[in-house]
Amino acid sequence: MSAEAAAVNNNNQNIHLDDSRSDLEAKFNNASHYQQQQPIPIYAAPTIANPGPLGLSSFALTTFVLSLHNAGAGVPADGPNNVVVGLGIFYGGLIQLLAGMWEFRTGNTFGATAFSSYGGFWLSFASIFIPGFNILGSYPETAVLKQSLGIYLLSWAIFTGIMLIASHRSSVGLVSMFFCLFITFVLLSAAEFNHSLTTQVAGGAFGVVTAVIAWYNALSGLLTKDSSFFLLPTGRLN
Repeated sequence: MSAEAAAVNNNNQNIHLDDSRSDLEAKFNNASHYQQQQPIPIYAAPTIANPGPLGLSSFALTTFVLSLHNAGAGVPADGPNNVVVGLGIFYGGLIQLLAGMWEFRTGNTFGATAFSSYGGFWLSFASIFIPGFNILGSYPETAVLKQSLGIYLLSWAIFTGIMLIASHRSSVGLVSMFFCLFITFVLLSAAEFNHSLTTQVAGGAFGVVTAVIAWYNALSGLLTKDSSFFLLPTGRLN
């Protein structure tokens, strides 16, 4: 090998070593850069419990107590039912309204509409019997008061009919509950218009059935695969 060829070979080796050294330095710098970067936080979507059983339970219990009074079960059917005021404000009203707000958070439009609306129903119904509101005292005649209550209950019957239609693809349990509730409001409204105690008792009986079905639906929501050894069927329709 000539001296010139040897010199060229040495130059090529030096260039190769320089390139390798440059690659190692670049990789080291990149590694140091990644180590200095802050770790990317992992976003975990917040979870929320199922508010359905709470809303159904508050609705069921308040409906049950009022319906027993309307049906005359153990108490006079035409007697005072002011014991429902506390339930209507706090359990059937406030708690059910909160359940409706939490249903909005879960994205359940139907549940949010139902719980929020019936929570508002119980709050408005209880306010009728609060003396400070003077709603009952503002009516000079009982006949006029009953006509107004009939219109009030008829309006809720119409709303319940809308919810009944909207529930037709949910479950047999929910459809049955809204159907019985619709009949309850119709009978109670008719009782106010006609001053019929018998019709009121019939409405109270349907209200008791409505409450029992609502409790069943609430229990079926509480019994999950993780919390129970058995499940309750609700007859899914979708």
